[in-house]
Amino acid sequence: MNTTRRAYMPLATYPEAVEDGAVLAAAGFAVSLGSVLEVATFSVDIPRVPSPLAGLLIDIPGLVQAAEDKSKSECSRLQSLVRAIGGPSEVNCTSREVLLSGILDAAATDARYYDLAVLPWSRDTASAQHLIEAVVFGSGRPTILVPDSTRQAGRLDHVAIAWDASRVAARALGDVLPLLEPGGRVTVLTVRDEKPLAGAALASLLAASLGKRGVKADPIEIDLGERSVAQALQETALAEGAQLLAMGGFGHSRIRDFVLGGATTGVFADLRLPVLLSH
Repeated sequence: MNTTRRAYMPLATYPEAVEDGAVLAAAGFAVSLGSVLEVATFSVDIPRVPSPLAGLLIDIPGLVQAAEDKSKSECSRLQSLVRAIGGPSEVNCTSREVLLSGILDAAATDARYYDLAVLPWSRDTASAQHLIEAVVFGSGRPTILVPDSTRQAGRLDHVAIAWDASRVAARALGDVLPLLEPGGRVTVLTVRDEKPLAGAALASLLAASLGKRGVKADPIEIDLGERSVAQALQETALAEGAQLLAMGGFGHSRIRDFVLGGATTGVFADLRLPVLLSH
């Protein structure tokens, strides 16, 4: 049975949209995977709070209306930007108005209807960071974060997997293998001095298991030295020529008590190549 992979990209426009370079990089990466990309832009509906002083010193209703108009305008602009990278069969765009408090939940819920989510990453855009956290930990779908430095073309024939034999790492492996082109290869990365592991030679064990399934795989054990685990994993993946790093995402999406694992925190703060996170 032939199926069409469908990727989802939600884009918030309030209080600011993510940079155009990151949007184009993420959209291009999704299309290069052979996916039909469904882009959803969210314009904001800001509730009006009645107040007898609202227009006395500052035109608050006017400011709110201006913010909403700017958000809608950004939706149209972003859709035009993304449509330019592919034909109608590759990129579809929709727009919807959502209450300010509901954008994150709407994006996470909508993502559940797709094979994966692909999101542009930005260090400096808070709305993009919040959207990433919501989708990674609230959608139940694999999510690929893409930095604006990504230049992806052609086949995805080399991926790296961060492997510690945990449940989320196994899920990341299962999520990334269908994206790998036939005949592609996997680099298995295990960090030796970051935390106690569930056994010895875990990278070699997974590489051997993948080999029995017909997947070319090479194990690499990493020593952190002075690096963080996120730096070590990404630097090694890049040095080996991997086009994508897959890893389990540790954390949960309740904003008030948001807790992330060390590698996940590092990736959110400093993304150097496309990273697939599974939770």
